[in-house]
Amino acid sequence: MESPIERIKISQTAKEQLIKLKRHTKIEQWNILCRWAFCRSLAEPAAPTPVPIPQDSNVELTWRVFGGEMADILLLALKQRCHNDGLDTDKETLITQFRLHLHRGIGYLAGDPNMKRIEDLIELATKKVKS
Repeated sequence: MESPIERIKISQTAKEQLIKLKRHTKIEQWNILCRWAFCRSLAEPAAPTPVPIPQDSNVELTWRVFGGEMADILLLALKQRCHNDGLDTDKETLITQFRLHLHRGIGYLAGDPNMKRIEDLIELATKKVKS
């Protein structure tokens, strides 16, 4: 599936939050942490607040690197979320919503005082499923 999102560049704040998450979880790859963060944001019932997000770090991923084998599924999840939130699924909306979800999710994971190890990510995911 062709993604409208080609490259992802994160903010300096998000980079620092990802470094913290890497240290706690021992997950070394940016893309894996970003997938967790994106899914964490999608799990929230409210849409992310539309705020400007700078692209001021040196961390940049392609969509395929971000999504890996799950790239198509993640794109469909984004489109469904946009639909559920009453938004269009045009290229610009998808790009904007993806950036908002990604950065919100990074902030949520980094700000979670219980996020100290990889098992905490797994517990968070399974707790949401059980709820």
